[in-house]
Amino acid sequence: MPISRRALAAAAICVVLPLSACGSGGDGGGSTDASGKIEGDITFQTWNLRANFKPYFEGLIADFEKKYPGTDVKWIDQPAEGYADKISADAAGGTLPDVVNVSPDLVAPLAKAGLALDLDKAASQYKKEYLEGAWASHRIPGTAGTYAFPWYLNTGPLFYNKSLFSKAGLDPDQPPKTYDEVFAAALKMAKETDGKVATLANVPTIEDFGRYGVELMNKEGTAFSFNDAKGVELLTKYKELYDAKALDPQALTATPESSGKKFLTGAVAMNPGSALDLGNFKKQAPNLYKNIGITDQITSTGHVNMYVMGVMVNAQTKRAPAAVAFAHYVTDAEHQMSFAKQVAIFPSTAGSLDDPYFTKEDGTDETRVRIAAAKSLKNAVNYTPVLFSEQMKTELRNEVAKALQGKESPKQALDNAVEACDRLLQQQG
Repeated sequence: MPISRRALAAAAICVVLPLSACGSGGDGGGSTDASGKIEGDITFQTWNLRANFKPYFEGLIADFEKKYPGTDVKWIDQPAEGYADKISADAAGGTLPDVVNVSPDLVAPLAKAGLALDLDKAASQYKKEYLEGAWASHRIPGTAGTYAFPWYLNTGPLFYNKSLFSKAGLDPDQPPKTYDEVFAAALKMAKETDGKVATLANVPTIEDFGRYGVELMNKEGTAFSFNDAKGVELLTKYKELYDAKALDPQALTATPESSGKKFLTGAVAMNPGSALDLGNFKKQAPNLYKNIGITDQITSTGHVNMYVMGVMVNAQTKRAPAAVAFAHYVTDAEHQMSFAKQVAIFPSTAGSLDDPYFTKEDGTDETRVRIAAAKSLKNAVNYTPVLFSEQMKTELRNEVAKALQGKESPKQALDNAVEACDRLLQQQG
């Protein structure tokens, strides 16, 4: 997967897996014995990483094979497009690689099908090496176990346009810190610009409900609950923004890329991003870059959202000791740190975020963003439920659109979305 905030955010792709065709199901992934000699041929699949990181992975594999004589790692890299479908086809056909780059939502159906190795059983000795929230991100509600090593993380701040804030009579040096402050600033911005400048460009997603403090699912993982009073409150606020043009009129069909372009051109005053975006601002919109404001993600819970990638071991691998050893090798502290210095991502290993690279200021905005993100990741949460499929996202988005357009009340819209998502959840088995 291309490594950026937007790419990681888009990584939640539903795998429609024919469970009966590819595993035992039941209590999750298998308990293949990972003890024994580390040897033999294994396959390692990544998600659109070869183009930009070929030397890194070739070096990583060569070092592993040198450390464990008698091992041979075949590296496969799949394009971003159709990755979930490829995993689904391999799972159904019994050709899933031994070690697979996944996101939490891709793990869920594989674990339910008995195809993802339970690391709590097979590799529990490594658990303490990772951030607690990162290790937990590959657990599946309703099953016991953890089904992938956490790999790289990402999160990011909110960027805002100081010039637009000033023109609307808002303090450019005191950006909003709470949801109430964001909503108030947005309404003022819309009023002062006669609706020409929106503050926000995206409708609320499941992670936004999570950050707002909404309970998204019951603890058993058997039903969704984002239609509670707090969920209705958030959607009602967005309806108010939409009516006032404080939420961009095109938000109903916006993508992260289109929202980013609106921010670049000054049509939107605030937009989420990552350290990677600062370089784009500098090149594509130097005037914006000169007026860029950087503030923390808005959250009512005290925990920012994180995007996480993982490395899963196929529970049916014939080379479990080598597969587990390699998955751990890819994601250990040393190799995560070296990868993080090549691209703006963050390690999921405990203690790594205390490295001077993530704590020492040098006066640049890029470093400032990196340090702030690293600090927030120590107790960040992956708000998107691992069982929340792409179809469910579509159902929620459609119902949110109806509420914003006044076709349904916020309460009715969220009730309908929860009903549809629960139905899809039951179909997952």
